Amino acid sequence: METTLSDKAKKIRLLICDVDGVLTSGALFYGPTGSEIKDFNVHDGLGMKLLQKSGVHVAIITAKKSDAVTLRMQDLGIEHVYQAQSDKWLAYTDLKQKLGVNDMDIAYIGDDLPDLPLLARVGLPVSVPNAPKVIHEHVAFVTETPGGQGAVRELCEFIMKAQGTWHSSVNDYLQRLS
Repeated sequence: METTLSDKAKKIRLLICDVDGVLTSGALFYGPTGSEIKDFNVHDGLGMKLLQKSGVHVAIITAKKSDAVTLRMQDLGIEHVYQAQSDKWLAYTDLKQKLGVNDMDIAYIGDDLPDLPLLARVGLPVSVPNAPKVIHEHVAFVTETPGGQGAVRELCEFIMKAQGTWHSSVNDYLQRLS
């Protein structure tokens, strides 16, 4: 019996996101003092917060070090943030050990060659449409939404719908109307 994407998503206890090209468009902006500016999407942020509220851990593993990433992840309450990880494998194994999860419990969304080792290992490997074709060949799911424009939100909703937690999150907002 073949495992469906929804079956894989039901098992997810940890979502790991790359940053550049996934949580951002991948464009790099530098201010006059050399500081880096990143373009995060608010829909991705709410998606990650809702996913955490549903009981799924969220983590970031990125090759670059950026104050913008630090600030944004603090704002979202993401406590597992690994920056300056040229080899993402060490951070991945540390996360698995800290959270007591195995490969099949993990979804990873990435967009380029440094992400391939993790994409090949996790239970739910995901990429974005703006990733190189070679990445698409190694994932189970390519989001419809491009990186930096709500792709992570799309994945968070997919996981929550598979786990039966999406509608209660929506209802929490609808109840605020009364």
